[in-house]
Amino acid sequence: MEYKDTLLMPKTDFPMRGNLPHREPQIQEKWEEMNIYKKVQERTKDRPLFILHDGPPYANGDIHMGHALNKILKDFIVRYKSMSGFCAPYVPGWDTHGLPIETALTKNKKVNRKELTVAEFRKLCEEYAYEQVDSQREQFKRLGVRGDWENPYITLKPEYEAQQIKVFGEMAKKGYIYKGLKPVYWSPSSESALAEAEIEYQDKRSASIYVGFNVKDGKGVLEGDVQIVIWTTTPWTIPANLGISVHPDLEYSVVEVSGKKFVVATDLVEAVTKEFEWDNVATVKKVKGLQLENIVAKHPLYDRDSLVMCGEHVTTDAGTGCVHTAPGHGEDDFIIGQKYGLSVLCPVDEKGYMTKEAPGFEGLFYDEANKSITEKLKEVDALLKLSFIKHSYPHDWRTKKPTIFRATAQWFASIKDFRSDLMDAVKETKWVPAWGETRLFNMVRDRGDWCISRQRAWGVPIPVFYGEDGLPIITDETIDHVSNLFREHGSNVWFERDAKDLIPKGFTHESSPNGIFTKETDIMDVWFDSGSSHQAVLVERDDLQRPADLYLEGSDQYRGWFNSSLSTAVAVTGKAPYKGVLSHGFALDGEGRKMSKSIGNVVVPSKVMNQLGADILRLWVASVDYQSDVRVSDNILKQVAEVYRKIRNTFRFLLGNLADFTPDQALDVKDLREVDRYMLVKLNKLISKTKASYENYEFAAIFHAVHNFCTIELSSFYLDFAKDVLYIEAVDNKERRAIQTVLYETLLALTKLVAPILSHTADEVWSHIEFVSEESVQLVDMPEAREVDQAEEIETKWDSFMSLRDDVLKALEVARNDKVIGKSLSASISLYPNEKTKQLLESVEESLKQLFIVSGFEISGNYEDAPEQAQSFGQVKIVVGTAEGKTCERCWVVSTTVGVNSKQPTVCERCASVVTTN
Repeated sequence: MEYKDTLLMPKTDFPMRGNLPHREPQIQEKWEEMNIYKKVQERTKDRPLFILHDGPPYANGDIHMGHALNKILKDFIVRYKSMSGFCAPYVPGWDTHGLPIETALTKNKKVNRKELTVAEFRKLCEEYAYEQVDSQREQFKRLGVRGDWENPYITLKPEYEAQQIKVFGEMAKKGYIYKGLKPVYWSPSSESALAEAEIEYQDKRSASIYVGFNVKDGKGVLEGDVQIVIWTTTPWTIPANLGISVHPDLEYSVVEVSGKKFVVATDLVEAVTKEFEWDNVATVKKVKGLQLENIVAKHPLYDRDSLVMCGEHVTTDAGTGCVHTAPGHGEDDFIIGQKYGLSVLCPVDEKGYMTKEAPGFEGLFYDEANKSITEKLKEVDALLKLSFIKHSYPHDWRTKKPTIFRATAQWFASIKDFRSDLMDAVKETKWVPAWGETRLFNMVRDRGDWCISRQRAWGVPIPVFYGEDGLPIITDETIDHVSNLFREHGSNVWFERDAKDLIPKGFTHESSPNGIFTKETDIMDVWFDSGSSHQAVLVERDDLQRPADLYLEGSDQYRGWFNSSLSTAVAVTGKAPYKGVLSHGFALDGEGRKMSKSIGNVVVPSKVMNQLGADILRLWVASVDYQSDVRVSDNILKQVAEVYRKIRNTFRFLLGNLADFTPDQALDVKDLREVDRYMLVKLNKLISKTKASYENYEFAAIFHAVHNFCTIELSSFYLDFAKDVLYIEAVDNKERRAIQTVLYETLLALTKLVAPILSHTADEVWSHIEFVSEESVQLVDMPEAREVDQAEEIETKWDSFMSLRDDVLKALEVARNDKVIGKSLSASISLYPNEKTKQLLESVEESLKQLFIVSGFEISGNYEDAPEQAQSFGQVKIVVGTAEGKTCERCWVVSTTVGVNSKQPTVCERCASVVTTN
């Protein structure tokens, strides 16, 4: 007889190897065929809504690891919510306007803008944007992200633009929108104004100059032979200087050096002395900043006055305490200039070149002008010191080139009138991590007005008409009309038609008695686009609602989408657009460096999926502390793949050992052995912990809990000793059915618990479970923890036993290394426990030989009675020897009963009974 044919070995078609790069696309095709998104929504349609509103990625280029991290995290949450009592629709979106698409066409596609009208160029931008959306959509779907991919929101769609116009109109109606001449971040490389969210800081080498301004009218406080010393790192702004700012409460010293007199803040005299390498410095006079107010100095280059003003923004952190003030090139400069009635001089054009308002430097690029201006200051003996410093400087986040502050006529959203409402909304929102509240609160508290206009072609037009007097016209009638036009024709109609064809029919306005109107040509900041999504998506669509339950984006969006969405929503509704905000860090390489093509350390999602599979990427996302910056590398992903392999093998074992089991054969909990109930207790704890972790967005806790459950509770203990029952005993043996009952519970629960994370693998497992009726695990709910009587007592007892078992396994390993035994089944162990451990062992009704996976076991005496050769542990001493008897040919246990049955001479008595009976 071939005894191996009598064993009840695992049987399953579920493959050991995942082969995910090949199998996942097949699973996704099945999802497409069954329209899984629609089926999930239909199943949950009568439940309360949970809305995770997608922050739109920019539609340009392939997705990167940051995209993958973000979309997978969202998918975890949406999938979990739809399995836990909610209807959780997920509508993905794309941000599609702005400079990168214009640049892609002109540089990459070689489109000549000069040969096209604005409308024609915008049409090409639209076509390109849709191409990018289609490309990114397929990549996101390949990640296994479930959503309404056929009906996403896209910021260039007519219905979206129509709602955006409504948001703008409502803000204008409340007086929050205005046009004004103010200095804003300006990008010469983009030839456009920028919002704060479009600024990033990089190191830049700049000239550092100290300049002396001769006093022209000292107002009886300063003599005419005194110079007021300023410091700046932007020499190109000197031609725009109209004043000098001092702090009213600071003390200033007039110091004399080599017959010359200079004014410097007293607190900075020592630092300036060191910088200038002065000797024999004498303090001639000390005055308060307030005493210097309205003193007039002479501009060092031009026949022009420079007024001394008092400003609270002046500090002694660096420089001289006397601040060079050019109202056309700085926010603080502008504000104090307005207070003192200065004009707004801005002698730099939109491309960054000096204009005729900077005599002597006209035509020079502002950065090149630094040298010429510095040389001129030296020539007129106004340059006191020149050096160079490396410092953090604002750059255009798109072109990566330096920006400047430049005063231009722009459209602004003023938040001062509802700033307190914004701060209240921040406080009412739940922030994860908690520091997000402080971060955004401080931003709102400190931010100035929002520049929302851009001098570009590709974007949503600012829907403003101008009358014959040049004043802007924004009325309910014009806003509604333009919104309806955009909904019907798209925003390109603004550039295809003249103002007279865009104005409402029969519209009249007192500013245009002759009925002549012109239109604004600027477009809106793209952050106004995406920041309007709470209305253009959450209100526009019937399957969503405002406010959303959750916004989830990278930590850079505190100054971006979280901020712009809050501003527009509070302005329009008085409330935040979200109930909660969750943020994640950035994806870095394995050494914690930013990914860069030049360094060659970029990990590409598509490459990972082609080599390892999307579920490995998803499991990596679950494994990291995503609220901080996260690391990813080939080596890290290989480690994750190893964890995946263990989880997959666990599923395969569970499936294989349930091949001859049906749910109606499951035993009642009270009929299970204590060790089986112990495993149900552990399973229940896993269910509770995992669901709580999902609720708190703690995915790394789920990763570790599932991994530990599979490798420690199951693989290293329960499944390990269960093989002796599952394979060896008769098919209907009660102990075997007890174990199968636990495996059945575990298989269903574990598949459901990992479904949001290992979306493909969970569905693959589900398809191999014969006793489920649902066609996908996505169409069931999370498992409920099962009641087990005396769960706490059982767990306490068996946790203690597990600790003892660890000691036994260590003793067996030592004996194996010492060549005392081979496999553990060849061993016999003698235990010398302390009294507490002895009571524990005596209370275990299950076969201790099975639990320890040895062929011989006995309690040979008390702890103190152990022989010298015994291995000593805290609770027990152990002697490992070889078991007596012969090895059973069927179960491999060493037994003295082998050969007792003459008809089955090579097997033990247990196996002979099973074989004979069956």
